[in-house]
Amino acid sequence: MRLNRFLAAAGVTSRRGADELIKSGRVTVNGKPCRDFHFQPAPTDYVKVDGKFVHQRTPVYILLNKPAGFVCTRRDSNTTDTIYDLLPPKFSSLAYVGRLDAQSEGLLLLTNDGNFAQRLTHPRFKIKKEYQVVLDRAATPDLAQKLLRGVVLDGKRARAKRVQQISPTRLCIMLEQGINRQIRRMLACFGFHAKKLTRVRMGNLRLHDLPRGKWRHLSTQEVRVIPSKTPVRLRSRDPAAVT
Repeated sequence: MRLNRFLAAAGVTSRRGADELIKSGRVTVNGKPCRDFHFQPAPTDYVKVDGKFVHQRTPVYILLNKPAGFVCTRRDSNTTDTIYDLLPPKFSSLAYVGRLDAQSEGLLLLTNDGNFAQRLTHPRFKIKKEYQVVLDRAATPDLAQKLLRGVVLDGKRARAKRVQQISPTRLCIMLEQGINRQIRRMLACFGFHAKKLTRVRMGNLRLHDLPRGKWRHLSTQEVRVIPSKTPVRLRSRDPAAVT
């Protein structure tokens, strides 16, 4: 792990902020100033910022089954119910990965590992997200194809990666890209409203039978299955998909 990532992971600052600390000579390794942005601290190295030891935080990975009505934020003047109310106080500093809007529910990850969060959300990794959707009325025969073709949202082509109709009013929609309230906005373009929207999968992580409002730690195996390297792009024209 490079020095700037080490500092960011320890909660000292952001990566850009770490770069500034390194550049200004405020970071020392084993008692000597280190301005090498490519330096990777070993477990036996001791790192200081402005003379204070930097301790690497123990990574924490939480999977929460978010209920509807809870907001993905630490503070919101318009509501008293946030996702952090569902967690022990010791997890109040964790960052959520791939937010769900207030009325959406299901799988939500929280972590203090910035690299893990980036691998799950950056478009180049094309992490698949699966949602169960209940419509306000029966789907038209061409709705699935319209969702696959997509619409323009925020200047981008937003489309589903896969759509499966479970019943007249229930769809399973898979996305790869991440646009704010994408499924709800796409459905609205075609005259539909999502009465219920539940995320059940993110990459290889699944909600399974975790009760609503409950949480659990990810296993070491679950953390390891998230890709750590940029995938090879076989087709440069293949657009990034949706969240």
